[in-house]
Amino acid sequence: MKAFFGVISILLITTSCDALHKNNALSEEHPSSDTDFHSYANLNEISTKHLHLELDVNFDNETIYGVARHEMNNRGADTAVFDINGLMIQKVTIGEKGSEEEADMFIDKMDKDSILGQALMVPIKKVTKFINIYYQTTERSDALDWLDPKLTSSKTKPFLYTQGQAILTRTWIPLQDSPSNRITYSADVKVPTDLLAVMSAKNPTQKNKEGKYHFEMDKPIPAYLIALAVGDLEYHAFSENSGVYAEPELLPSCANEFDAIPRMITAAEQLYGPYQWGQYDILVLPYSFPFGGMENPMLTFANPTLLAGDKSLVSVIAHELAHSWSGNLVTNRTWNDFWLNEGFTVYFEQRIMESIYGKEVADILALVEFDELKDELIRIKKSANPEDSKLHLALEGRNPDDGMTDIAYVKGAFFLKTIEKQVGRQAFDAFLKKYFQTFQFKTVDSEQFTAFLNEELLSKQNQTFDYNQWIYQTGLPANCIQLRSDRLIQMEKLADDFTKNKKSFAPKTTYTWKKVGRRKKKIKKIEQIKYQDHIVQEWQTFIRRLPRNLSMEKMKEIDRYLKFSNSGNSELLTEWFILSANCGYAKVNKSQIQAFLTKVGRRKYLMPIYEALLLNKETRSMAITTFQGAKESYHAVSRNSIEELILETKKN
Repeated sequence: MKAFFGVISILLITTSCDALHKNNALSEEHPSSDTDFHSYANLNEISTKHLHLELDVNFDNETIYGVARHEMNNRGADTAVFDINGLMIQKVTIGEKGSEEEADMFIDKMDKDSILGQALMVPIKKVTKFINIYYQTTERSDALDWLDPKLTSSKTKPFLYTQGQAILTRTWIPLQDSPSNRITYSADVKVPTDLLAVMSAKNPTQKNKEGKYHFEMDKPIPAYLIALAVGDLEYHAFSENSGVYAEPELLPSCANEFDAIPRMITAAEQLYGPYQWGQYDILVLPYSFPFGGMENPMLTFANPTLLAGDKSLVSVIAHELAHSWSGNLVTNRTWNDFWLNEGFTVYFEQRIMESIYGKEVADILALVEFDELKDELIRIKKSANPEDSKLHLALEGRNPDDGMTDIAYVKGAFFLKTIEKQVGRQAFDAFLKKYFQTFQFKTVDSEQFTAFLNEELLSKQNQTFDYNQWIYQTGLPANCIQLRSDRLIQMEKLADDFTKNKKSFAPKTTYTWKKVGRRKKKIKKIEQIKYQDHIVQEWQTFIRRLPRNLSMEKMKEIDRYLKFSNSGNSELLTEWFILSANCGYAKVNKSQIQAFLTKVGRRKYLMPIYEALLLNKETRSMAITTFQGAKESYHAVSRNSIEELILETKKN
């Protein structure tokens, strides 16, 4: 049956091209100021308002067999256009389930870079409301990460998860894959009976004997937030509306590490209004997950590298929670304005952290990220696209992932911090609260935001602010807010003193005399700087301050006293391994570097470590060998990025 429908698709390609291609949503005949150049969908004519999925998850051949049932808002269209990439389309029908009629379809050619995939075009009547697409995923469905049991915590059961941002949802569901179209969805999912399925929706907390699960998301979300995971999962509740899913082996650590979530929810609601999604849960995925977290509504996907043991990386959870307002509640209309998702979220995240841990810690977190932004600005200025340091980007013809840099995140956040400094926190908080209320469950672009900023804040305060410089010009404006941290200044001094041969970490013994009765007693006191004396962000600052050509003896001294190479904190390990690659120490801690790169799949950590290793002639072959052995355990997002990096660094 599957092969038969494949033949029909080929025949339709040869017979329907001329008739249907004129309806492509990217046609130059109908340009639009809000056109999403990363989707083929003709959303101005017809758009999905509800999607129901029927999914059969088969681990034996790593395939999802599905039906995507689209309930459409048809404004008189004679063709519906969907996005697909790496899918085998079996057939398309028109009508409600039980009274369907098979329809013609046309699959356009693949775009030249295979980024957008293909347009699936379905000729319809102007009154058509229901379109059903029967399909199956393939090995080219890059949103899917099928994990062999050996890559999971149990080592006995497989795992599957999806990662749709930015435009990968079309690789596992045929749909109109633009953030500008928010939809509700439901799903019926069949999985092996010893596994649990969860989605970005209302979820079960226990397995059932049939392996059949039903899901409902009754609030409209963009396509990139539709998410699925299947694995040997258990649940721990933190409160009536929050908890964590994880493999049984990881659940106790997760329950301990993330116990501040209820306080984070309370802090967020006090800032910008009620949490709108009912439940807030976290799913801790296996190590191949390419991001620190993904803000899928009701179910944040989190990387296990956050399990540092000391709760030092929980700001990532604060970030994903903040997305429940910025990104999930109010969404960027196109990927050109990704900063509207991430800049707001970083700002909000730091406000949550300030509320719980104090301003001093929040400022340290912000300054560490600002340090990363300065490096990003230098890199972008030297790149083939120096204009990418603008907040509003022009990504037509490019992969939207190109915009997922510290510009959107950190420059965006400091833009908002700078406005806050000028108008005052009280006025700015009132403005943001109204912004989230006004645009809830809607999409916005930079023009809409600045119009709202003028009307609801600047004009009411009788103030002017050059937001155009921030949004539409490169670099960092001169009026950017300046933060200061005495604790980080002390860490920089510690690094400078150490570089100048000061014995900073060796134990120092001093003696004092204490009167005990009629006698004096000699008291011995040993002072020594220990790792636990400072938070991880302070140690990051220390490492970054060290010269890139630090001597082997100095590197060994740090490892002897602070044991960085064997740290359990991924943020610190990344900084340390980059420095190791730069100054030749990688031949000493080679086994630790390779173990880390083999275990962890988070792109934030992999890319800078691989880059440092690849740019050093002495470690380039080590990097390539390590990647060849580890790449099958990486998600496609990370794997593809590193393959590109290997080619780029070959030129140097």
